Parts: sequence; C-alpha cells; structure tokens
Amino acid sequence: MYPNIVCLGGGTGLPNLLRGLKSYSDRITAIVTVADDGGSSGVIRNELKIPPPGDIKNCILALAYTEPLMEELFQYRFSSGSLKGHSFGNLFLAAMTEMLGNFELAIKESSKILAVKGTVLPSTLEDVTLEAIYEDGEKASGESCIPNSRKRISKVMLKPSDAKPLDDALEAVEKADLIILGPGSLYTSLIPNLLVKDLAEAISKSKAKKIYIVNVMTQPGETDGYTASDHVKAVIEHSNPNVMEYVIINTGQIPDHLLSRYLSEGSTYVECDKDVIEEMGYTVVADSIVNPTDVAHHSPVKLAETIMKLI
Repeated sequence: MYPNIVCLGGGTGLPNLLRGLKSYSDRITAIVTVADDGGSSGVIRNELKIPPPGDIKNCILALAYTEPLMEELFQYRFSSGSLKGHSFGNLFLAAMTEMLGNFELAIKESSKILAVKGTVLPSTLEDVTLEAIYEDGEKASGESCIPNSRKRISKVMLKPSDAKPLDDALEAVEKADLIILGPGSLYTSLIPNLLVKDLAEAISKSKAKKIYIVNVMTQPGETDGYTASDHVKAVIEHSNPNVMEYVIINTGQIPDHLLSRYLSEGSTYVECDKDVIEEMGYTVVADSIVNPTDVAHHSPVKLAETIMKLI
C-alpha cells in the first residue's frame, strides 16, 4: 500500500520535492500557497480575479506523467507582445477557470489532461494578501514586495486572517500517513499555508509523521543570516509547535564556485545547528541531500530517499 503523503509549500521547492516523491507513491496531495502577487501569476490574478495559477501549475507538472514536450509547452513563456512574460500553463489554467467557472475544478480537469498521479489543491480559494512586519516596526503588503526592503522580518500575516481552507485539504491532512512542510521560501511560500488557521490546526492534531525540510541556502530579504533553528522557530511561531516532529537538514557540500556566486547575491549556506533544534524537542535528520549543478537545490531523488527511510 502506497503511503498517503501531504506536502505544503510553493515556489520552486515544493515541485522539486514532488518530483522525487512520486516514485514512491501516487497518493500525494500538494497544498499550495495562493498569496503570490508578482509576475505572470500576479497579472492574471489581478485582471481575471482568480487565484494565482503559477505555483499550482508547477506542482501539477511535477506530479504529471506526460511527454517532456508537453511540460516544455506548459512552462513556455512568451517573449514579446502583450503576452510577454506569461507562461502558457498559467494562461491554460486561467482559461480552464473561466470556461468551468471554478478554479478548483479547473485544477482537477487540468490534472486529468496531464495524467497527474496525485492531487494539487490551493490552501484557500479566498483572495488573500500576505503582509509583513519588520523588526523596526515598518510594514509591507504583498508577497512580491516583502523581500525587497532587505529588512529582518518579525512576522507575516494573512489578510483576511480567517481565510478558510478547502474541505479536500482538511480531509487529506486527516487521512495522511506523512505530512511534509517545505522546502521553499520560508515567509512567502511555506508559512502562508500555515496562516490558514484551520489547516495549521488540522496538521498539529494529525497522528501522521510530520517533517519539516530546511532550505539549503538563505534567501536575501527573507532569511538573511538564519541558521536551521531560526527557520524552525519561524515556522512554529507562525503556527504551532506540533506541526513538525522531524527536521531534515542538508549537510552535503556545495562547490566553492557555486557558493561564491550565491554569496555575491547575498545568500549563504544554512548552518546546521542540530543541538539547538534537538533541545526544542525535534528529531534532526542531517544528510547530504543536495545535487549541486548550477543551483544549490535539494536533489529530488536524495531527498525522497531520506524521507522514505523515516517511514
């Protein structure tokens, strides 16, 4: 029997995780943030008054069993004219939503077309805005604006604060054998899902194994100078100490040439301060789970192997 897995996040981290996990189960539910307001997704959200499709599209493609050309088509971005910057996949999801009159149904039907093994769900269908308060008391509104000031973030909030999750998302959490948080942008991809209060509460009450995957590198404007334990503290401060039991941290080496490039962009290696996290009551799994090519991202294969060993 395949394990029932629920993954929460967004950005590039969640699709990367899904690609590895789909070799082990076809009972995967991805719960995806809808706070994005930048780029093609932001324009579509603003003009068509639908949730931003970009992160959803990327998770659908990650779980799809389809021709490489089809994935290439859905990721294709127009380079000129009024459609410049838009990806075909975002426009496809927007068209399906208008045609069917329902964003959730559009995701389901798109998933059928792309032979998706698993389910992709938005964390809420409400029109939510992410807001941040920095340590100096200043505020910022809008997911795409939050990292721009490069100030240290004290807290992020979702407006409206009582946004409701989908019933299907709550049901998936209830039935899960395993719940995975991250990897991905801490304040703008992962935490927005946990700010949907009923969803965070369901995760904290779940009897499933619960894992948080810490990012490999810090993110300029979001997690400058953060250690692994700083990431953990931010997650539980915005949700509940019971949303995780295990913390997976990369200890694999990043080549010097890649590190220096990240450093020039203001990003550093996330320090594995294992003892601090263990004192907080969590089990740390430290392993080499990167596959550095031109980016320092988790290896989908190594990450999935490490996760499956836990269950």
